[in-house]
Amino acid sequence: MIGKDVAFRITVVKIQLNFSALLDNAGLPQRLTKELTELFQHHLSKAHSKTRVTSNAISIKTQTYRVRHLIAGFRELRKGGFALQSPWNLSEKHIAYLVKLWVTEKEQAPGTVENKLTYWRTLAAWMKKHQLVGTVDDYIKRPDGYRRYYVAQEDKSWEAANVDVNDVISRLCERDRWVAIQVELQATFGLRAQESMLLRPLQCLRVSGHLHVIDGTKGGRPRLVPIDAEWQYEVLIRAARLANPRTGSMIPEPWSLKKWYRHFYHVLQKEGISRAGLGVTVHGLRHAYLQRMYEQITGVPAPIKRADHRPDPELHQKAMQQLVEAAGHSLAGKATAYISTFATAERLSRPVITPEQVIAALAAANGIKSEAAKSLKISRQALYRILAKCGSSQAASPGEAAAANPRPIGAFHDDLSMNEPANASCDNPVPGQLSLLDDGPS
Repeated sequence: MIGKDVAFRITVVKIQLNFSALLDNAGLPQRLTKELTELFQHHLSKAHSKTRVTSNAISIKTQTYRVRHLIAGFRELRKGGFALQSPWNLSEKHIAYLVKLWVTEKEQAPGTVENKLTYWRTLAAWMKKHQLVGTVDDYIKRPDGYRRYYVAQEDKSWEAANVDVNDVISRLCERDRWVAIQVELQATFGLRAQESMLLRPLQCLRVSGHLHVIDGTKGGRPRLVPIDAEWQYEVLIRAARLANPRTGSMIPEPWSLKKWYRHFYHVLQKEGISRAGLGVTVHGLRHAYLQRMYEQITGVPAPIKRADHRPDPELHQKAMQQLVEAAGHSLAGKATAYISTFATAERLSRPVITPEQVIAALAAANGIKSEAAKSLKISRQALYRILAKCGSSQAASPGEAAAANPRPIGAFHDDLSMNEPANASCDNPVPGQLSLLDDGPS
């Protein structure tokens, strides 16, 4: 009413998974099932991420993952001898057991284990036990190479795999025009698969020269993607002609999103678009889009392309910011997942140093580690890490080595130069070799 104070209340739509059937068929104790039901009813649809910009409920897909993985975890605990009757009895020893089970026995991928820990961390937060769940490193010593990288270690673009995008799209057109145009939208605007499915081409076009991506975005974050060329408008026009006349999206009748998602990837697999096939996924199109954007802004190829020089620092910062905005991420550092960093690219370009090379370099440097590291073009810390991999049985401490053989480093160098076999290594040590692992003069 005009002239009166009016109070408005915005109600957030709560869409929650019907999890009853999953819990009822889980075979868990009655009390555990009852208390999990109460926790799910109050918290399941709430976001755990602190960077999420919308207050809407998380997707049904994410809710399903939470329930399934938590139920599976409780079943694994009970199978492992933990007679848990209540989620409130959960302690650090239970999480430690699960991590060791997943990593050591089931050999699950780092990303899978860290995602599972996120679900358990969320459950702990619901119970106000915010410090209960740590990281993988809090429970085990990671096996070599067992790490989830947030900076690109390899170029996942189709170009890097010598896969012609236009050729694949032409072949897809013969099999399914809607799948083909969605792949083309992903390549043209760096969209995620679900974003290309739910895109409404005409409604999302802005007079500012941007594509407003709203539906299917990660974390519910809408974003503006720049339209820089005439051919991009042509792609949108062709997409609009295939758009669903009822919904405006790119999913044709009578498909639901869930069924179309399966069909989409089934068609791609038939054309070899998979890791096991041509060695690429559609997400690689997004990588390529952002890599091209970086080069257009800076004039220098993205770091993952192993550029021979770096761009102007201001242009680099500008590019990183624009990449994050175009990709729809909340943190600036996320861009490195697509383009890597120059430091990482330089590290990946270096040849792998073997323990045998370290032994030889130490011998040539009379046991002086700093000189050996310099000759190998690695840091002294890197040299130490390589030596550590030789095993504690061979790499004796300085005191132990001196007690075992009091001769100076130079004497060992003389022995090595005369008697060292061609296959000398950490696993096949020769007399005097191990003394070179000790600290020499610096």
